[in-house]
Amino acid sequence: MGSAVLVNGGNYLYNLLLGRLLGPEAFADAALLVTLLLVLSFVGMTFQLATTKFAVLFTGYTWVAFKNTMYRYALVFGVFTGILVLIFSKNLQELFNTQNHYMFMIFAVAIPLYFVMSVNRGRFQGKHDFGKLAGTYQTEMWSRLLITFALLLLLPFEPGILIAAGIALSFVFGLFPSDFKGVQVFSKDKLAAVDLKQVWIFIGLTAGYELTQIIINNSDILLVKHYFDDKQAGLYSSLALIGRVVYFVAWMFVMLLMPTVIQKQKDGEPTAPVLFKYVFFIGGLSTFIVFVCFLFPNLIITLMFGDAYLSIAHLLWKYALATSLFAVSNIFAYYFLSLNQYSPVILSGLLGFSQVVLIMLYHDNLETVVHMQIIAMVILLVAQLLFFIIKNKKDSSALKEQNNLV
Repeated sequence: MGSAVLVNGGNYLYNLLLGRLLGPEAFADAALLVTLLLVLSFVGMTFQLATTKFAVLFTGYTWVAFKNTMYRYALVFGVFTGILVLIFSKNLQELFNTQNHYMFMIFAVAIPLYFVMSVNRGRFQGKHDFGKLAGTYQTEMWSRLLITFALLLLLPFEPGILIAAGIALSFVFGLFPSDFKGVQVFSKDKLAAVDLKQVWIFIGLTAGYELTQIIINNSDILLVKHYFDDKQAGLYSSLALIGRVVYFVAWMFVMLLMPTVIQKQKDGEPTAPVLFKYVFFIGGLSTFIVFVCFLFPNLIITLMFGDAYLSIAHLLWKYALATSLFAVSNIFAYYFLSLNQYSPVILSGLLGFSQVVLIMLYHDNLETVVHMQIIAMVILLVAQLLFFIIKNKKDSSALKEQNNLV
């Protein structure tokens, strides 16, 4: 958790320095690349969480075969995705109104590395090797920070190209520390059919949920970049960056939540107390952050980005509220995912798409965009709570009937 605080702080410093150095207009392209990085991280999280889950459940030959299988999946999917981004780089330039398409090409080349790095992190997370897990996040974050600004200060190219190069090189450093000893990407070791089916079900449903995460967490920035001019998009990106501090802090708890819940379920112990603890932590922290954003919006905007971004200050607490609602509902979703309860995944997907539809229909100004997100997130959290209550009642009734029979 200490490492996660430092990594998130470093990532914030990276974005804040970019915002100050480039100004609102140029920062729009930089923020787009950062958003694409977040999108990539959510896709990579499918590989990480699957590896985490089965690192707890599998042992011996089954674990070795699974490990090699995950590296193979990550590499093949990464190469395929990278080729697609390369082919459609010019289309992406037109869609998001960027200065050039080369930044997408550079980004594409590094995508396979990110997915391999995600499998590494899943191994460390599942085995509770948090020292190495922390190390991979540290090397990625610090290398991105130092390399990107060295390139911006030393080379006379478009900022988007240099930022993409910094991000790509950081993936190389993020592969360390790691242990590839015994890893055979194209090994002949095969998982048993029943185990492979279990893996594919979890990967498919996790990928579905991570897709909803991408939609909910990033669609607003991408849609604002599409519907508004560069200055408005840059202002909104700064707002999103500050407001999302809640989500990134919540993610620290998710990293600890999943392996703990999976292990407790495996040992036959109650898991709900773990959920309550993390919801309490995130809820309390979120309330504090929203309150501070409500009281000191101008001060926060000025300190982080400068006076050029002050026109967006009045929306800061509202965006923080939307993110807080999402962060708390996210704890519920990952809890259910850990227990192989997939209805909340489908629910999140439907509401994620509803957020996109709402913003597409109502985007007269930036304030309306934020209001649409609050509406969608309130509905999502209420739905997650209702599912939890109904499920608990059913489980209690089933347990009571079982005890009566005994």
